[in-house]
Amino acid sequence: MISVALISLVLFLLGAQFLKLQWKSRGFPPGPTPFPIIGSIWWINFRADHGSLKKLAKKYGNICTLWLGHKPMVVLYGFQAVKDGLTTNSADVSGRLQTYVFNKMANGKGILVSNGLIWKHQRHFGIGALRKLGMSNKGMERGIQTEARYLVEFFRDKAGRAFDPSFPVVHAISNVICAVVFGHRFSLKDETFRQLIEACNYIVAFGNSYLYYISEVFPWVAEHLLGPTQKASSCCDFVRAFVRQEIKSHREKGKIDKPEDFIDIYLDQMEKTEDDPGSTFDEDNMVQSVFDFFLGGSETTATTLRWALLYMLAFPDVQEKVQKELDAVLNPSHLICYEDRKKLPYTYAVIHEIMRFSSIVLITIPREAVKDTTVLGYRIPKGTVIMPNIDSTLFDPNYWETPHQFNPGHFLDKDGNFVTREAFLAFSAGHRVCLGEALAKMELFIIFCSLLQTFKFTPPEGVKEVNTDFIFGSTMKPHPYKLRAVLR
Repeated sequence: MISVALISLVLFLLGAQFLKLQWKSRGFPPGPTPFPIIGSIWWINFRADHGSLKKLAKKYGNICTLWLGHKPMVVLYGFQAVKDGLTTNSADVSGRLQTYVFNKMANGKGILVSNGLIWKHQRHFGIGALRKLGMSNKGMERGIQTEARYLVEFFRDKAGRAFDPSFPVVHAISNVICAVVFGHRFSLKDETFRQLIEACNYIVAFGNSYLYYISEVFPWVAEHLLGPTQKASSCCDFVRAFVRQEIKSHREKGKIDKPEDFIDIYLDQMEKTEDDPGSTFDEDNMVQSVFDFFLGGSETTATTLRWALLYMLAFPDVQEKVQKELDAVLNPSHLICYEDRKKLPYTYAVIHEIMRFSSIVLITIPREAVKDTTVLGYRIPKGTVIMPNIDSTLFDPNYWETPHQFNPGHFLDKDGNFVTREAFLAFSAGHRVCLGEALAKMELFIIFCSLLQTFKFTPPEGVKEVNTDFIFGSTMKPHPYKLRAVLR
């Protein structure tokens, strides 16, 4: 009798919650029916392929709603919906969720997952610091050229033997960030630096694991029972300790007349604002901002460069055309600089097509409405999660002639000149657009051209087919592969 009453009570409560959810969902964009506890997130299989969100958009429209339990998440699909959703009331949808994992990772500091004044101050300062360090002069470019030279030497030492380019590529891109924030590079043999790269890689990998979602839903379980969660936390601590040691070295060096790196500029800013009670410039924010540069800049650019080399194996005709253009325009001894892109329209188009076609970020870190606002005609309450599907903008058939083919012509006009495309939102849009876009493009251009100028890339002997499928993750990585770099 008691058990029947208990079951009846549970069913009554679930029914009441179900009706409450249906009432709450009125006024939101359409979407799958939400159920108590699980919401409607069950409808999506994020790991399967690009088709799951496409199927959602086809059924419910380019703006629709999924429910994370009782929390609404508005999904934007296709170029027009993503662009309008992120830019029309950009400031209103510029928040970040403050979740268990995000708090463990950043505690509301830095740039990537902070909010409010901290985010505004740190982001604005980060953009200004990058400009001072090289966006308006040759400083940053020299650091990239140095890494391109080391990478060329590493490939040359392989003497045409097949090898996996992943680690040297990650090392080179990470060293660009090191030059920006620390003012120096690290040797390939430096064990501490290798540990730093491995820690960052683990953090990114954890962000895509099922255990990440379990940690967000059941923080107590993550805190006490899940080893991978604790390891991810330890990796974060390792990166922060690494950065603090660099800050200590900078302080011991003393103040210099001309800041040489991000830490120099930040220490100078801390000194200028030390008497301002409203200042957000302190060591914790500096450490987290540097951490964010590594997470946001190293892994994404390195993954794109890995795709670039893989596509040269898969599309040898494209590789040949790039090399013909390089040979026709540049002297073999010429040190490649970013300005050369203006004389190399086909090559620059190829680099943009690599970024489009690899589409390494399927969905960006979700945003959150910081106030009641309107998105594509729908009233969106404060606290609603906004999930833009960036991948859908890069394959939108309304804006790309051959979206599912690797086609550098997407970025060329009829006369062969490079053209930008409005649907190219690889770096997102609105207030949270990637602040490292200019740096990433500079890195990809200089390193890609330096490698293609020096080597012809071919598959290992006996490999007949190149696998261009992706491994689903926080970034879409290629499957592990080997190549041969043959001197031209």
